[in-house]
Amino acid sequence: MDLDRRTVLRGGLLAGGGLVLAGAAASPAAAAPALVRTGRPSPTHGVQAGDVTAGRGVVWVRSDRPARMLVDVARRPDFRDLRTVPGPVLTPETDLTGKTFLRGLPAGERIHYRVRLADLDRPSVVSAPVTGSFVTPARDRRDITFVWSGDLAGQGWGINPELGGYRIFRAMGAVEPDFFLCSGDWVYADNPLAETVALPDGRTWRNLVTAEKAKVAETLAEYRGQFRYNLEDANLRAFNARVPMIYQWDDHEVVNNWYPGEILADDRYTEKRVDVLTARARRALMEYTPIAADARRGGRIYRKISYGPLLDVFVIDMRTHKNPNTANTSPTETEGVLGAEQLAWLKRELRRSTATWKVMAADLPIGLIVPDGATAQEGIAQGDGGAPLGREREIADLLSYAKRHRVRNMVWLTADVHYTAAHHYDPAKASFTDFDPFWEFVAGPLNAGAFGPNALEGTFGPQLKFHKAPPRANTSPAEGHQFFGQIDIDARTGVLTARLRDLDGNVLYAQDVYPVR
Repeated sequence: MDLDRRTVLRGGLLAGGGLVLAGAAASPAAAAPALVRTGRPSPTHGVQAGDVTAGRGVVWVRSDRPARMLVDVARRPDFRDLRTVPGPVLTPETDLTGKTFLRGLPAGERIHYRVRLADLDRPSVVSAPVTGSFVTPARDRRDITFVWSGDLAGQGWGINPELGGYRIFRAMGAVEPDFFLCSGDWVYADNPLAETVALPDGRTWRNLVTAEKAKVAETLAEYRGQFRYNLEDANLRAFNARVPMIYQWDDHEVVNNWYPGEILADDRYTEKRVDVLTARARRALMEYTPIAADARRGGRIYRKISYGPLLDVFVIDMRTHKNPNTANTSPTETEGVLGAEQLAWLKRELRRSTATWKVMAADLPIGLIVPDGATAQEGIAQGDGGAPLGREREIADLLSYAKRHRVRNMVWLTADVHYTAAHHYDPAKASFTDFDPFWEFVAGPLNAGAFGPNALEGTFGPQLKFHKAPPRANTSPAEGHQFFGQIDIDARTGVLTARLRDLDGNVLYAQDVYPVR
């Protein structure tokens, strides 16, 4: 399919804007700093692409001043065949961020793009371009490789220039993935950073610290600053320019273990209403991530990303509809982590999917016990190993539906617990047996404190096949124990291979999963 002028003019490539979230009021704390009008506009934090699927994609940038976003798109790296797609005007309403939504891209090719910023008063004054690229899904069977992980800048461990910054992104980029699945906790809005931290071996960890990272985030400006902080890292910016993201959130984008309606008992916060904090955090993430949603209109976190005939990625939102953290033992509960609307959508889309593999991108693991204090549960499992209770009931409903309607080849990917593991869920060894066997792979953190391992509980029969965890809680990235996962799908055989890798890219564990016809 030619990426030609006619395609552009007839709407094959459409521009969209990253504007302000509808109904959200700006506050004095969200105001942008004074803008310098001399010279020409300049991108401040590189470029990002995301949600690439079926000839579509999203390109993101942030400017140092109000400007018009322009995206040159080409099939050649020298841009000799470029076409320019006008994007939105970037204004302080969105902290000078914006997205351009692309349509009509050719299938199965590396698409090259470059972003330029045009001065609003002098349109001929344009920034130097910032370039990036991404691969579009093929219509036929092609090999697929992608990586996943989560948990970035948590527990006091931020960008340490002396140790190379977020160097795990170099190892992730080295496998040349088609995309990166972010499993949540992309920022730690509730974890302030100190300039130095004493390490157990006598060394000193030195953080790059910004004003927004010196306290817990409460205002919109502070939540925006959480996302800007990570983009200060050169490794991440280089990775973003080459690998598109599928973004998913978890709890630390707002505050640890949050749920709707919660009132914080935390003296660090002057705003204790979690619903207020969540609205600000959600707006910031819509502005700062290349999720295919207009920041002005909000949009869902949960969605399906189709990546050709071999793969559908189901991005699950286990935060928006979460119930309060209790002992999680209700025998009648029907909504606890997914919500009725999302569960119905999942069932419908899974049944409709014709892709060989259905990757379930979950921000919480299924069978690992994740407590919240002495008696409450943050996760899905609650520890008794018997019939499904509490939030387990929704998962049981989904799994039994999938079995009943012959939804084959589901693989669950997650992060959250800050170590890496492989679990095989076997109905023959479970208390609840109405499901087909499946795998769950866990990989993280990217750059945060390492913890674990957590206990497994037997409701769904998880069998521990591998794990690697640190020797003690909150081990720093300086000691390793940072992990990411890699998925390869072979076009000829359809076999899915999961690899769990460490900070330097070494393979710790590999598992072939054969498709069921």
